[in-house]
Amino acid sequence: MSELTLFLIRLAYLAILWIFVLSAISVVRSDMFGARVPEGARGAAGRPKPSKAGKPSKPPAKRRGSPTHVLVVEGSNVGERAELDQAPILIGRGADAAIRLDDDYVSTRHARIAASADQWFVEDLGSTNGTYVGTARITQPTTITLGTQVRIGKTILELRK
Repeated sequence: MSELTLFLIRLAYLAILWIFVLSAISVVRSDMFGARVPEGARGAAGRPKPSKAGKPSKPPAKRRGSPTHVLVVEGSNVGERAELDQAPILIGRGADAAIRLDDDYVSTRHARIAASADQWFVEDLGSTNGTYVGTARITQPTTITLGTQVRIGKTILELRK
């Protein structure tokens, strides 16, 4: 093999190694600090979206027998809860999470519980270890009802009255 070919192989190997290292650093950074939010979306994040009539939308009307809060029933944060009238509820290790979990298997922004009409949904936010409803790993927003167990890492949550 000529010296030029050997040099080019070494250079390609070094480039591939650096690409791997930089992508690993990017994954660790996004897990520690969360995903970047564009400047334009930051200002609108705290405001309710106006309805078609121009008025801010209000939370769904409470029906008798509908859930009122999310409760941690198993894991290191047993008893921690978040009221559903403050939906959507962010779950994760981050400081901005409504339910903050001290679990090594939980991402910074792991999952979200939100309402649509009179149903509640849980959505995985691209976490590494996944979100489970019962024993099934979810890949899209999934309907949950009273008593449905949602597993995030080693923690189990339920909707309660």
